Amino acid sequence: MHVGIIMDGNGRWAKRRHLPRSAGHRRGAQAVDAVVTAAAQRRIDTLTLYAFSAANWQRPQTEVETLMALFRRYLLSQTPRCVEQSIRVNVIGRRDRLNSELLAAIEASEAATAHGSGMQLRIAVDYSAQHSLMSMCAAASAPTDRHDFLARLAQIDHSPPVCEVDLLIRTGGEKRLSDFLLWECAYAELYFLDCMWPDFDESAFDAALKEFNRRERRFGALPHEHTSEAEHA
Repeated sequence: MHVGIIMDGNGRWAKRRHLPRSAGHRRGAQAVDAVVTAAAQRRIDTLTLYAFSAANWQRPQTEVETLMALFRRYLLSQTPRCVEQSIRVNVIGRRDRLNSELLAAIEASEAATAHGSGMQLRIAVDYSAQHSLMSMCAAASAPTDRHDFLARLAQIDHSPPVCEVDLLIRTGGEKRLSDFLLWECAYAELYFLDCMWPDFDESAFDAALKEFNRRERRFGALPHEHTSEAEHA
């Protein structure tokens, strides 16, 4: 199972508490720890977290610098834990605009966890699905089928091949994809909730999984109860 999460609401969480936005981002990093642990315990195959979009470069420089420092600190502190839990870490997105310290931390984390046989944790940093798709279209040779396309898209995003997204979760009350895994989410079940990301915890993650399991995934086909009727139409 592949779960994608748009982690939205750190800044608003902080603003409601009259705190600087950086406090919201730091609290959001704690939520990441809890959710990664919960996902691994529930044997999720792939967890993709939307940490920083290509559009986020437009934010104030101080906020961007805080986020980049948090990403680096997270990788440095959590990589040993991922090794212990056999979690494989991959950072997807562009790398040419990242500072050398963060890039070194990314490469070190990916190398240290490369043989992880458990969950694959993908963190999207400077990521844009549109950019990835355009890069794919500019490739010299065309993909042969959907699976080949997905595999080549993963290469562009510096990731091993993954399956398409089964469940997409977005916190913060907004109901849009925001340029996140557009191809991979073609048939994903979408789950939006109002809580801000720093308040998202293990119980909220379980509620999302429970809702997913209640849904009937048809991938464009007719519901089961109408199949026989359609066959005789």
